[in-house]
Amino acid sequence: MKRLTFLLVLFTFALSAASAQKYVTKNGHIRFFSSTPVEDIEAHNRQVNSAFDQQTGDFVFRVLMKSFQFEKALMQEHFNENYVESDKFPNATFTGKVTNASDIDFSKNGVYNVTVEGDLTIKGVTKKVSEKGTFEVKDGKITGKSTFNVVVEDFGIKIPGAVSKNIAKSIQIDVDVTMDKVAK
Repeated sequence: MKRLTFLLVLFTFALSAASAQKYVTKNGHIRFFSSTPVEDIEAHNRQVNSAFDQQTGDFVFRVLMKSFQFEKALMQEHFNENYVESDKFPNATFTGKVTNASDIDFSKNGVYNVTVEGDLTIKGVTKKVSEKGTFEVKDGKITGKSTFNVVVEDFGIKIPGAVSKNIAKSIQIDVDVTMDKVAK
């Protein structure tokens, strides 16, 4: 049902008759990084769907959790089976707004500071978030970037005591999406 809702939102963006531009990507990049004195854990996901509506500032993401790639297969298995329960909760989502979208001159190449606010859902738990980032407008595309931290406990992710020194309580998330204009 959540997937259908997300697809409907993307479809609405794509078919909207408003004069403003819509931007989408299916291959954005999210990296997460956990650092402890015992070990560093890093994973990359390059199958990130994202859409942005220039007029309203609406910004949505859908991340297939099983698409995170780890250096070690066992880390990937534990991530999917034990921590985020990817079979039960296949996607992480964000639905929100770029609060200062009206300050961006989308007709002019440049880098603009943005604030994104909305609902982040991981493992079925939704939290309000507000994060800073940048939009780079270049040759009709928008590249959005942000780095922020997620406290795993806030999203119901439990770390067993045996590995609690191996996994940070707060995970760094790096977002990098380049979105193309949707043809009218």
